[in-house]
Parts: sequence; C-alpha cells; structure tokens
Amino acid sequence: MNEAELLFTALAELSTRQIAETENAKGLLENAKAGKKGGAIAKNARKELEEKTGRSVISDQNFLKPKKKK
Repeated sequence: MNEAELLFTALAELSTRQIAETENAKGLLENAKAGKKGGAIAKNARKELEEKTGRSVISDQNFLKPKKKK
C-alpha cells in the first residue's frame, strides 16, 4: 500500500464515521449506508486526482513482507 492509498483509505473511514455520527446511525443497515456514502467520497476524490495527474493511485505494493519458507 502506498502513501496515496493509505490517505484515501483514511478519508473513507473519516467520512464514514462523521456521516454515521451526523445521521445518528444505529445498527448494521444504517451504518452500511453511511459506509457507502463515505466510500463514495473517497472514490470521487481518488478519481479526480487520477484524472488531474494521469496516474493511477492503486498500486501492487503490499505492506506485508513475504512469509518465510519453512
């Protein structure tokens, strides 16, 4: 995961939490709706950045190190 992916993930989580708090979401269904809205905010921001820079935010980098062979 690169820096941009991490930032957009954080934006989605923050947006979701604030929407859920604002809407006083209770239970799975209401929180799922807030999650969709928060994810859409990050998605739109990511697509706009990709459009402006001409580069993809998504990478094939993996934060986890490969497992050691036995």
